[in-house]
Amino acid sequence: MSLAVKDKTQVRLVFLGAAGVGKTALIQRFLQDTFETKHRRTVEELHSKEYEISGVTITIEIMDTSGSYSFPAMRKLCIQNSDAFALVYAIDDTQSLEVVKSLRDEILELKEDKFTPIVVVGNKMDREEGRQVPSEAVLSTVELDWNNRFLEASAKDNENVVEVFSELLQQANLPSRLSPALRRRRETFPKDSSSRPPMNKTNSCSIS
Repeated sequence: MSLAVKDKTQVRLVFLGAAGVGKTALIQRFLQDTFETKHRRTVEELHSKEYEISGVTITIEIMDTSGSYSFPAMRKLCIQNSDAFALVYAIDDTQSLEVVKSLRDEILELKEDKFTPIVVVGNKMDREEGRQVPSEAVLSTVELDWNNRFLEASAKDNENVVEVFSELLQQANLPSRLSPALRRRRETFPKDSSSRPPMNKTNSCSIS
């Protein structure tokens, strides 16, 4: 049975991927419009933000996971209790794409639903000179073979970041334009579609 969260007032998005691919950077760019050049290791962080849609308050929880996966039981619990997934790799790191493939298999196994909302994100498109992963090959695999959505993004250059979150929310059956602030941010992005594909913190796995 495919996921339907239309009537929910809370939705949880989780970002998964190898260490250093920019999961935290994407989340920080979206929530705070900031970018830190120095990588810091993430353990597990849960960010919560409220939006008002048609007079109803919707809580969006964004899970930032560790790339080291030292706690498989914790990751399993997080997957089971999340609604939509961003699987992030770096375009200059071939191995990080292999991690995405493994994570997708794990998500489908745990959720027991081939229609689980998943967006594959090729981050660090600002590092084109060091690209190791061809966008065309990933696009073909993700959208034709997997039937998931694919986007390339750059947290550093603030490119396609809002689009990643909008796609996750749309797949989770929530409107992407949640507030005037988000709408204004989205309108700052280029209208040319040819570029495609080129806080509160708590214990992340506590379930309220």
